Amino acid sequence: MPFTEIDISPVPATGIPTAAVADRAPSLLPPGKSWRLAWHDEFDGTEIDKTKWMCRESFWGQDFPAFAHDFEGVEMTGRGTVRLHLLRKGDDFCSPHLQTGSLTYDIPREPDARGFWPFGPKKTPLFMHKFGYYEIRCRLPKCAGWHAAFWLQAPGIGSSPDPAACGVETDIMESYRQHKDGKIVCGNGWNGYGKEGRWFGHFSFDAETMPDGWCHYGVDWSPRGYSFYANGKKVGEQNAPVSLTEQFVLVSTEAGGYRRAGNDGGLTAGRRTWGKPDPALFDASLPDFFEVDFVRVFDEQ
Repeated sequence: MPFTEIDISPVPATGIPTAAVADRAPSLLPPGKSWRLAWHDEFDGTEIDKTKWMCRESFWGQDFPAFAHDFEGVEMTGRGTVRLHLLRKGDDFCSPHLQTGSLTYDIPREPDARGFWPFGPKKTPLFMHKFGYYEIRCRLPKCAGWHAAFWLQAPGIGSSPDPAACGVETDIMESYRQHKDGKIVCGNGWNGYGKEGRWFGHFSFDAETMPDGWCHYGVDWSPRGYSFYANGKKVGEQNAPVSLTEQFVLVSTEAGGYRRAGNDGGLTAGRRTWGKPDPALFDASLPDFFEVDFVRVFDEQ
């Protein structure tokens, strides 16, 4: 998919530090609006909150080897952060993929299913939301061969000719170019994942950290469009199309190479033979992880 390098100089809009949660790191909220905290996870305690997060374990109706199961590799540090670890299992690698809902097309059909419906029973979303500011504070993986992402998805993206009705994939942060050329990618895709899919709505910017070593990434999603922020600075916009339906939140990691499928022709193509791990993974110094301090969702008041 093509990407566009953008220049937002000389004076990008700068987020305003706001103490959204007492005694925790402040949010960097877009200026010019009044915000109210609608949903959040500060990752306190000793176990991941399963009332807020589920695991993505399948990809396009089939078990996916790069996705860890049952929250394996999820470490609650006890210091108000969670770490999503890269795991090595022999000559394979996997890592956790957290989400507050699920893509309908991912769910494998049950072996004893009747009729023509090609998907399994839908999972009840834990959190779905429309519009607002979506923010993560995080530290990115150190090793090449795998990446982290923070994004929004809708259960039926591409199921209607109108992306406003069925959703827009909003990639707030993807780090897979971090080690290749020092870039972070963000932006939108719509109309599903086939020939009708449109993925030119992405762009990249330089990967940078805050002075304390952490990163903030966020998107202001409104009926007027999407404004993307990194470390409090506005890095770009996507103004059309705009999803007008509720979407779920994903905090994900993925080992590279496995999507190079031998039979990747859609739901009617049968079982796939997944690709092999990215060779760079074998040079990874473990432990390596994606660490998240908080995920917060704000409504505009």
